[in-house]
Amino acid sequence: MSKRIVKISVRNLVEFVLRSGDLVATFTSSARAVDGSKIHRKVQQSQGSEYQSEVTLSIIIERDDVILQVSGRADGVIVTIDETGNKHITIDEIKSTTLDLELIEEDHSPLHWGQAMCYAYIYAVEHALEEISVQITYCQATTYEIKAYTKKYFVQELAAFFEDLVTQYALWAERLGSWLELRDESARLLEFPFSSFRHGQRQMAVAVYKTISMGCKLYAQAPTGTGKTMATIFPAVKALGLGHVEKIFFLTAKTVTRQLAEEALDRLRLAGLKFKSLTLTAKEKICFRPDAACTPEECPFAAGYYDRINQALGDAWQCESFTREVIEQYARKYNICPFELSLDLAFWTDAVICDYNYVFDPRVYLKRFFAENAGQYCFLVDEAHNLVDRAREMFSAELTKQVFLQLRKTTKDKIPKLAKTAGKINSFFIKLRELCVKSSATSQASYCVQEEPPAEIYSLLRKFASMAEEWLATNEPAEFRQEVLDVYFAVHAFLRTSEMYDMRYITYIEKEDKDIKLKLFCVNPAELLRQALSRGRASVLFSATLTPLNYFSEILGGEEEDAKIAVASPFSRDNLCLLVADNISTTYKMRNTTYDAVVDSITAAIRAKVGNYLVFLPSYQYMEEVYLRFCLKNPELNVVRQVGQMTEEEREVFLRQFSADNGDTLIGFAVLGGVFSEGIDLTGERLVGAVIVGVGLPQVCLEREIIRDWFDKEKYQGFEYAYIYPGMNKVMQAAGRVIRTEKDRGVVLLIDDRFSQPRYRRLFPQEWNGALRTKSSSGIAEKAANFWGQF
Repeated sequence: MSKRIVKISVRNLVEFVLRSGDLVATFTSSARAVDGSKIHRKVQQSQGSEYQSEVTLSIIIERDDVILQVSGRADGVIVTIDETGNKHITIDEIKSTTLDLELIEEDHSPLHWGQAMCYAYIYAVEHALEEISVQITYCQATTYEIKAYTKKYFVQELAAFFEDLVTQYALWAERLGSWLELRDESARLLEFPFSSFRHGQRQMAVAVYKTISMGCKLYAQAPTGTGKTMATIFPAVKALGLGHVEKIFFLTAKTVTRQLAEEALDRLRLAGLKFKSLTLTAKEKICFRPDAACTPEECPFAAGYYDRINQALGDAWQCESFTREVIEQYARKYNICPFELSLDLAFWTDAVICDYNYVFDPRVYLKRFFAENAGQYCFLVDEAHNLVDRAREMFSAELTKQVFLQLRKTTKDKIPKLAKTAGKINSFFIKLRELCVKSSATSQASYCVQEEPPAEIYSLLRKFASMAEEWLATNEPAEFRQEVLDVYFAVHAFLRTSEMYDMRYITYIEKEDKDIKLKLFCVNPAELLRQALSRGRASVLFSATLTPLNYFSEILGGEEEDAKIAVASPFSRDNLCLLVADNISTTYKMRNTTYDAVVDSITAAIRAKVGNYLVFLPSYQYMEEVYLRFCLKNPELNVVRQVGQMTEEEREVFLRQFSADNGDTLIGFAVLGGVFSEGIDLTGERLVGAVIVGVGLPQVCLEREIIRDWFDKEKYQGFEYAYIYPGMNKVMQAAGRVIRTEKDRGVVLLIDDRFSQPRYRRLFPQEWNGALRTKSSSGIAEKAANFWGQF
């Protein structure tokens, strides 16, 4: 069998072999981390015609143990001709820095020189050169001043350096190559891990495989119970085994769906698959020392991190499933940071299970995979309906007056120049407050909305960021250091977002008690999501509720040529009794008059059969009132309710009460759109019914009204985009808790007269076509009893 080609970037090769010492999280400018490409472009554009930018380079090294392909892009290739007509080549490596350039000496970073020397060697081999020069160009991130160091090398010197790197990496490359052969062979032979596909599951799996093999996007709606997780992961693994993609990213917003992905991969491993996966846990959750700074002085898990990381990786190589527990185990064994370990492990794994933000959020996305260029990645975006509002949040930015006022007070004696600038920004916010008043006929105005960005504040913010960077880069200890850091990052996020600002954004100023908020609000995230999805080769965005499909595909970055599929429910319609009580109006104005009627309707639905039920209501306040009245009317029943800000442990306790062995009826009250209305799996007798009160419309607020107005102008469907579609999505998610398997049977009662209006009813999924309307609690009781009487 021919040896597998193992691919690695120049940067990753150099860092893997040459890194050493402590994990040091002292301040580095966000401009350096996030805007490095902008600085690169600025330096490149300032060069003359002899400067070639972003030159792609690649070399294949054939060894007895492995075939290695090393690739990357040199920032610049400088071609000059001397007076004798001889051509001279210099490879330029550009690095941004917040340090004063006087502090940077020639030997500032061996990694920088190592990266440039690799590019020089590859270029020299490609062009049969005997000697070549290497240049490191440092650009000060604030002033854009430049300082460069240049060295000339004979190719033999570079060859020796490069060969040494490759030799040190070869053990890992050989190990990785052998693993890829084993993985791909197992993936090719892998059979579907169940005796048969569920109805609709094969259809979805085929569509997913076709999408990945062709390198495009798919928007898929498949009802609860279809087996969406396996219907996406199984074909993705098959496609990976055949070389269509190199890594799978399973993206989700909830812990429970991450667990479903882990379980699906475990089941495939039991069926013979050899496959390494990693679940990425947020830094604040997995950190061993959340009270300490990420420095070797304060955190023992940062001290000597790079001296021990490769040994830890070698030991961990035997594992295939890197769950949070496994990562913590190895991190403690080698006394290293668990979050950084997980990032390093992610490079070696075949799949990464993580939150949306690690691919989409410009503040935290995984730059080691996505910063330089698009990779052969597959994105599986679970519960994609949640990505709409998450994307708006990720691509928006806000600042408030109070933080600058407080920072001015905190720093006025220690950093007077910074305090003065914070004071000027505070004064600007006072003018914004006056603008709110002028924009309205009354002095009680609380907001102001405008299409144009607040360009006047940008110069003040840039000045603040520059001063904050200068002070933070000294890493001087101070009680207010974290406060400065937090404000600096907020300012930088705002400035970065301002560069994305276009017609899809709206600026608003809002008074909040004594404070003022200024927000760059991304109303339509479609284009930015499209750009993020282009970081991979193929994307599958799926959910049980992507209705209407055209709306979701459009707002989630879809294009005309992208595929869409809606899979029918795999379960018999006879298993679901869908009742619509359209004699009750639960609009906000009518709610105070509906409590008793709603209680009577709930009571009628749950009296037809002993079992476990969930009741979803539109708000905590409304839920509390209905809950109290229900308890008074039904004192003999077991009743529990959701409370605000429940911990994961409290949620588990709540759900454990829904046991299949309960001898009496249990009713759980929860908020529609909350943690219990989607993502939970109560199969069989654990849940026999759900009551959904209201059509789930989001609360009327400034941002929802901005969305409504924007889409009214663009699509003439502002109310649908801002309220109806998100609301009905919550309704369908909650209803989907009832029928989870082919053996499940249950009742879903929808309470609201709007459920009989065409604009809502046309959004009903196909399996709801047999909905039974009822005008009374007695009608509910009768129809529910008739349904249960069949079984």
